[in-house]
Amino acid sequence: MRLCVFFSLLLFVLSNEQLTSYADMMPPPEKVVSGYEFLTVESKALQDDDFANPGMLWVDRGFELYSKEVFGNQSCSSCHGNDGEKLIGIADTYPKIDSQSGELINIEERINLCRSRFLAQSHLPYEDDDLLALTAYVTSKSRGKTITRDWDEELKDHVRAGRNYFYNRRGQMNLSCSQCHNDYWGKSMRGETVSQGHSNGFPTYRFEWQHLGSLHRRFRDCDLGVRAEPHEGGSLIYKQLELYLRLRSEGLTIESPSVRR
Repeated sequence: MRLCVFFSLLLFVLSNEQLTSYADMMPPPEKVVSGYEFLTVESKALQDDDFANPGMLWVDRGFELYSKEVFGNQSCSSCHGNDGEKLIGIADTYPKIDSQSGELINIEERINLCRSRFLAQSHLPYEDDDLLALTAYVTSKSRGKTITRDWDEELKDHVRAGRNYFYNRRGQMNLSCSQCHNDYWGKSMRGETVSQGHSNGFPTYRFEWQHLGSLHRRFRDCDLGVRAEPHEGGSLIYKQLELYLRLRSEGLTIESPSVRR
């Protein structure tokens, strides 16, 4: 019995070492291409036109929430400027380590932390329309900015965890993110062209959803697609994957709110 347990543990360790080495050896595609390039002409035109892009409805709603005074006549604009001028370029700095808690946070969590710490407001749950709207507004202030994340030593372990999740096979279909988005991007699957899986368009309006959705919602959909148990939106592993994808998409521009299939 003890021998069986020993060999089980040994196999577990070796498996993890192999996965880590495999992830370390596999670079992202040499040519980094946004999902925008795989859209139809009509969908590209929809994204490019702010009056037609359905995601702009959430951006407009986000600006209303951003400007609304909620506590002691304070609002988000009290700190970040009436037109969000201090938010320009901020989207490229997340996920990052929160200086107070020491935890990895993304934009959604930063919004919730600001709400609770400075505005005496409760946290909004993932995929809540108000949180999507605020996230869309904050991210939209960085539209057109090139992703140029510098390496941060304190994020090293989080980057490694996110990278491992990207390359690790899982689910009943035994597939990994990399098999679609590294190995078969640009090829057709079920009538669609496989993208490189970059995150520069999120939050995004997907025709499949008929709604704006977060990057973590997309992660959940992908995990369900390979018949794996999905994680909750805002979970640490999804934030780590989000961080890895942000680094992997260096050189692309931020497009949110984008339009995707």
